[in-house]
Amino acid sequence: MCVENTPPPSGRLTRRGVLAGAAALAGTSAVLAGTAPAASASSGARRREAPGRGGDLVVEGGRLLDPATGEVTEDAVVVIAGGVVRAAGSRGRVGRVPGGVPVLRAHGQWILPGLVDAHIHLNTAAEARDAVLKGATSARSGSTNFYQDIAVRELARQAPEQAPRLRAAGVFVTPDLGDTILADPDLAPLARLRDGVRSAEALRRVVEVNLARGADTIKTRVNERAGLPEQDPLVQVYDHEQLSTIVAAARRRGKGVLCHSYSEKGCHDAVTAGIRSLEHGAFVGERTLHEMRRRGTYFTPTLTAIAGLAESSDPVLAERGRTYLPVLKRAVLAAHELGVPLAAGTDSSGGTVDPIGREVELMHAAGLSALDAIRTATTGAAKLLGLDSTAGRLARGSAGDVLVVDGDPLADLGVLSRPARVVRAGFAVPAA
Repeated sequence: MCVENTPPPSGRLTRRGVLAGAAALAGTSAVLAGTAPAASASSGARRREAPGRGGDLVVEGGRLLDPATGEVTEDAVVVIAGGVVRAAGSRGRVGRVPGGVPVLRAHGQWILPGLVDAHIHLNTAAEARDAVLKGATSARSGSTNFYQDIAVRELARQAPEQAPRLRAAGVFVTPDLGDTILADPDLAPLARLRDGVRSAEALRRVVEVNLARGADTIKTRVNERAGLPEQDPLVQVYDHEQLSTIVAAARRRGKGVLCHSYSEKGCHDAVTAGIRSLEHGAFVGERTLHEMRRRGTYFTPTLTAIAGLAESSDPVLAERGRTYLPVLKRAVLAAHELGVPLAAGTDSSGGTVDPIGREVELMHAAGLSALDAIRTATTGAAKLLGLDSTAGRLARGSAGDVLVVDGDPLADLGVLSRPARVVRAGFAVPAA
């Protein structure tokens, strides 16, 4: 049984309603209501679309690390105006700083760009703020059930200190949508499919609904989940042809696909179908890694999530985590040595936000140098998200997102999980 071959849904009238519903689910409606004055009827739409202006701030006195070059600058100054870095470097090089601007003193501390979590599930405003407080000032959603991530993305634009800059994935392209069938009326025709979302028409429908609602990227899977004891993560749910259909539908609108993967064959099918990034990928093989290097496909291993399985109270999940983690670490090192681009992602979900710094530590434990591990959560992840001119560095023109830590991250990556201060778009974020 197939979905009726109708044109893609229009987002013009329904997108506002979807955003409002997602905002209510994410708990962002009240937050946004308090960030701007009431608008007149004639200017309301224009004001809603305009992002909130960033803050003005000077961060001075610490050691500044540039992840791109590895250069460390003593007694550094970072000048942020309107949420954008206007100058960054040694005090002598930056020269006179503007007067009347708030100053964050970082003497004896280290200064880095805000980190990037390339795989996270943010369903509420509280989770979004927690991600920022734990160092993730930019992120890519790994999907949400009811478009909450699109509302969180809007929150980040209007009140940047309360949410990371976000690339939204909308809803998961998966065989069984479950309650996600209620996320949008245009998904309702899929409810009668006996085999779930598997036909080319059904796959295209979910992609098209996502893109009509404003998704920045598409999330799908090739294997079952590792985090559910009743599922076998080595069982394949989509084949190469189905994955190719998803990729083609996304590419028609200029979007990439991230793919939940575990088995060697599943990873290979996903990569050769043209996905942008391979997620988890514990059993990715050498032939697939070579193909990833050739295509420029990113690897987001989410080591934090797999390590978390090993600590589960469920014996099946604990054994799965203990088995998968060393395999995945070897895959990460092999990918790095081959030149496959790596991106750090925690796969945080279920109301718990793991610090992205923990993923950097695990990258290092897999065999990357401290600097290369930091790059997976700065320059590397920023490039994957299309934010390489915005995030991942503190240089003129980049976003005013700053992490201040109490030690040398090149000697102790653990400090990244315990930021002393976080600055988001020029706003010093108050601790919870």
